[in-house]
Amino acid sequence: MSAVATPGGQVDESRILAIVARHRHQDGPLIEILHDVQASFGCVPPGAVPVLARALNLSRAEVHGVVTFYHHFRTRPPGRQVLQVCRAESCQAAGGRALEQHVQKRLGVGFGETTPDGRVTLEAVYCLGLCACSPAAKLDDEVHGRVTPERLDALLDAETGVKS
Repeated sequence: MSAVATPGGQVDESRILAIVARHRHQDGPLIEILHDVQASFGCVPPGAVPVLARALNLSRAEVHGVVTFYHHFRTRPPGRQVLQVCRAESCQAAGGRALEQHVQKRLGVGFGETTPDGRVTLEAVYCLGLCACSPAAKLDDEVHGRVTPERLDALLDAETGVKS
């Protein structure tokens, strides 16, 4: 991932337009474009919204609405690792609220925030597809089921270097 904006706050418009060009043939390509922008830059920076709106003949509000509606999109770069904790009904019923409280206390951040050292971004998700193994969490690309506060601590200790 590289920097999205220059020190003056300008986004790399040519990179964004190249992404748009790759998807222009699709019907309703905004979601796919946003995924590619985020994959390329680590987030969908606010400065990308007007560029995308102009390129797709949409309003800024339409683009912003999609970015902010879907929990997958970020408007700031994430930490070196991303921890997602499922907040769907099955996970809540199996102890997810206690897990949420524990991880927020452990990391010292809330959902949508990154630890001050930039190591971990904590995100809420609403189903990781492991309902039979609730509660679930995902660290980077690895999904974990039946996550207890103790298992989460062990995972964070081993994978992120964030010690309890």
